[in-house]
Amino acid sequence: MSETTDRVEDQGMAEQRPTHDDLLRAHEYSLLAVLLSRAPSDEVLAQLAKITGGPSPLGLAHIALADAARTADPGALQREYFRLFIGVGRGELVPFCSFYLTGFLQERPLARLRADMAALGIERSPDLREPEDHIAVVCETMAGLILGRFGTPAESESLFFDRHLKPWAARFFADLETAEGAAFYRHVGAIGRMFMEIEAEALAWAA
Repeated sequence: MSETTDRVEDQGMAEQRPTHDDLLRAHEYSLLAVLLSRAPSDEVLAQLAKITGGPSPLGLAHIALADAARTADPGALQREYFRLFIGVGRGELVPFCSFYLTGFLQERPLARLRADMAALGIERSPDLREPEDHIAVVCETMAGLILGRFGTPAESESLFFDRHLKPWAARFFADLETAEGAAFYRHVGAIGRMFMEIEAEALAWAA
């Protein structure tokens, strides 16, 4: 259901063959990328409403997101997204790695991310308006690494996660989960926080 797949481009290298678990992980990253890149459209809300989940905390968070999607008003979501991430001057949250790690935008974490993306052969899409350390772009890049879209070595996804998501993403999602202006998006925050915690543990175990 990703609407942001044109935000990063590959070099046409051969794809790896992801496992079933990898496909599920990539779908989760793509889901987060879609919801954090813009307010969901009617079409996205219809797809979200079909999500199911098991009895685990993450599964229940997916069920809560689906329930919220069924009753969501797209206009209200546009306003919620604006208040949270854009604002007049600044939103309630600033969804960039540089800001979370340094307190400022377009600082050294962004430079490191750009260098790592270049080393992996990942090019910035010309229509990308945000710096590459926006949480949606980082999540989409991670999905591409998992799916082998960039022809990178298998260990690239773990290294990318450790450098560009692990230091800040769980904290960002926890902030989103409890943000004053988050109604629909508190469910996105809950899913993101739990998923980042699971990823950190699973990738550390696999290392």
